[in-house]
Amino acid sequence: MGENRFDRDQEHRTGVMLAGCTALISGIAVFINGYGVRAWAEVSDATTYTTLKNAGAGVILLAALAMANKKSRNPGATPVRDNWRGLLLIAIIGGSIPFVLFFEGLALATSRDAAFIHKTLVIWVAMLAVVFLRERLGRLHVAALALLVIGQVAISGGVGVFDAGAGELMILAATLFWAVETVVAKRVLDAVPPLTVAVSRMVGGVVLLLAFGIARGTLGLSGVGLEHMVWILLTALTLSAYVATWYSALSRAPAIDVTAILVGGAIITGLLEAGIRGIAFPPALGLVLIATGALLAGVAGWRRPRLA
Repeated sequence: MGENRFDRDQEHRTGVMLAGCTALISGIAVFINGYGVRAWAEVSDATTYTTLKNAGAGVILLAALAMANKKSRNPGATPVRDNWRGLLLIAIIGGSIPFVLFFEGLALATSRDAAFIHKTLVIWVAMLAVVFLRERLGRLHVAALALLVIGQVAISGGVGVFDAGAGELMILAATLFWAVETVVAKRVLDAVPPLTVAVSRMVGGVVLLLAFGIARGTLGLSGVGLEHMVWILLTALTLSAYVATWYSALSRAPAIDVTAILVGGAIITGLLEAGIRGIAFPPALGLVLIATGALLAGVAGWRRPRLA
């Protein structure tokens, strides 16, 4: 019994550390994605860019899964067959619809409002996780969430002039879809390996994105050059790394802990934007609050096994 408890604690803390890795990857991915979006705006629309980027990530993850299954004597066909409804739902509400909503909304909303709305993901996940996953929200978690939200407000320049237009509403809808996906994925990950869930999300999502683009007639690739495809490759690599580590963390640690730590990626993005692109450095107060909130979330997640 004691040994099993020790193993569970170690697994949990591995999830917390993987969440930190995911935050780092997320910060880098958002920065690189900014360049990719701007490059592709010259030749195509946001949905085409998203479809190709996600397709690239799906191929990378599929190759990784194939290699993993080749080394394993038990590829896990039965868990996939028994949980196909959950995997399909993840592809729909995580890998397709919200991507369209987010990037289409991004074209209409201000980047400040878009960033703030997306970062409210941690609040929605916390509420859903408490209700549907029976996760506990301790005092450290509450303090961490408060610091993360206030930090985002500080970085965004405040929400007093927030304009809930069509773009902002689309981004909010995408964020809510991803929050629900997190809860569904947490359930599915109890039976299905993280890499398999990641492949289902990206490959299944791309099929739906392709269908949407074809139906709308917007999958045009005229004028696409080597530079554009390089950005697809770079963003696909970071996206595949993000999804793989995200699900690996989520399979080991509570959704509240993983999602709260993920917000720390905003610090990485801000530093890269200021140091490389020369954009004004984000407000120091916001960065400090977010860093403190993410650290508190990590501490709460690390201590949670002993408190369970």
